[in-house]
Amino acid sequence: MNELGARADRAQRAARDGGAVARRAFRTDIAVETKGGKTDVVTEADRATQRRVIDRIHGSFPDDAIVGEEEDELKSVPDEGASWVIDPIDGTNNFVRDIPVWATSVAAVVDGDPVASANFLPALEDLYAADDEAAYRNGEKLSVSQRDDPETCTVCPTFWWNYDARDEYAAATRAIVTRFGDMRRYGSMQIALSFVADGALDGVITNKRANPWDSVAGVHLVRMAGGRVTDLDGNEWRHDSEGLVASNGHVHDTVLEAAREIADL
Repeated sequence: MNELGARADRAQRAARDGGAVARRAFRTDIAVETKGGKTDVVTEADRATQRRVIDRIHGSFPDDAIVGEEEDELKSVPDEGASWVIDPIDGTNNFVRDIPVWATSVAAVVDGDPVASANFLPALEDLYAADDEAAYRNGEKLSVSQRDDPETCTVCPTFWWNYDARDEYAAATRAIVTRFGDMRRYGSMQIALSFVADGALDGVITNKRANPWDSVAGVHLVRMAGGRVTDLDGNEWRHDSEGLVASNGHVHDTVLEAAREIADL
């Protein structure tokens, strides 16, 4: 196994092992804390899961940098060298409400670009993974949808618009429902991006700068499944881009137009 293959394998193993920690705490009487706002929640399961993921990564790659949502890990992706981007529970609000739509996310990054990723949905027992060749769900190769008529497409507004930005939230909804056949919202950017990769969704939009732990793994999945991910200017998305626009590629211009409508407020 070459180094990229080893990183892909480690991402999957770390996501599964970390997800198992979170799964044991799911639908239990776990204490819920808040961080930056009333809906920005965290639990001990988030922290314990992140620690398990880091242990699994450092068992094989002890010198790599770690970017993680919780505790004192890095909060931005280094542009040089090898690093890992972790979200122990993406969708913690779902987790604490006993909704089984949340993921343990791990991405391997080299010189600022993802080279492998894994989004494990423990409560649903689905593993979305991508290496340097393709994307997979539970070992089966994935492809984005082939829909090219926006009126047959389903698009997800993702990220969280705070109460002082509800005009943007409303604009995101309006931009989608006036262009596309339907809309979904899952409360997890990583899951939404995974669903674009497997064709269940046709697009994902936000005008906000996405946290790397919410986005990097899923972006790699979409790309390796044949989709397209850009910023609001239509340039290839990076971990520090403004906005995130993901699609099956066939309807990207319309998805991008919807995202820009939010930003134009």
